Amino acid sequence: MAFAVHFAASMLACWLTAQVLAASTWPWRAPRVAIVCWQAVGLALGLSAMGLPMAWGLAPYDRPTGGALLALATDLTHGTLPVGVGPVHLGLVGVGFGIGVVLLATTVRSVHATVRAQRRHRNLLTLVARQDPTVPGALVLDHPSAAAYCLPGVRPRVVVSAGTLDLLDRAELAAVLTHERAHAQERHDLVLLPFTALCRALPWFRWVRDAHERVALLVEMRADDKARELHAEASLAGALRRFAACDDRITPVGALGVGDRDLDVRVQRLMLADRPPRVIAATALAVAATLVALPVSLFLN
Repeated sequence: MAFAVHFAASMLACWLTAQVLAASTWPWRAPRVAIVCWQAVGLALGLSAMGLPMAWGLAPYDRPTGGALLALATDLTHGTLPVGVGPVHLGLVGVGFGIGVVLLATTVRSVHATVRAQRRHRNLLTLVARQDPTVPGALVLDHPSAAAYCLPGVRPRVVVSAGTLDLLDRAELAAVLTHERAHAQERHDLVLLPFTALCRALPWFRWVRDAHERVALLVEMRADDKARELHAEASLAGALRRFAACDDRITPVGALGVGDRDLDVRVQRLMLADRPPRVIAATALAVAATLVALPVSLFLN
């Protein structure tokens, strides 16, 4: 039973960490560190949700969950079970495996749906998009709406609309293109994928949906930071303001767009050049490592 308590404590720690992350402002100043923390919360939560019913069902073995599972498999192979292990215990172990199957299946389904949408849009771009020497490395879509997005994948595409070319000046456009290339280079679509899967698997948990929204915003902030490494903050901020003023912004399914989320907040943070104290970043990473280590150690022992 002690190991079940450990898994329950891990789930509580995940919830508390998520609340602290949601209430803090330092993640805006260090989005990469905050993304790692959110990823740790998601991974630890999934493992703990699997481990809690397993550990409860395997309590008669009085050993860590990984070793208890091996012992149970050995006993089932020999057709014998120790005293105290009955149908209820086996059912709880089955519930744990069922949660794992649901999480895995939801992730696979999310990957399939995203890849299919990206492939469909990529094929469409080959028909309707064009090259333009003024935007090297990007495709131009002849559409009056404001659009600038990255279609991620093995062959990522950066796309801007004709409306965006009319909307932005040269410096603003260069900053936006760097922002979109950052999405492709750092594979931010893969960063968001586990949270999308968790939202589908646990749609009734509001804080899971909130976590997805916050990570999506942090991903945009991270791309903003990559853009301002090469361009003036004023150029990217000006581009975001212009996008915010447009009512007809578009970003297709499966893509990451510069004008997607909380543009006013992102403009405000671009004016801040400070970083959080190193002790905060180090503490956050230590907490993230501890969150993941606890359920993993219970499964491996």
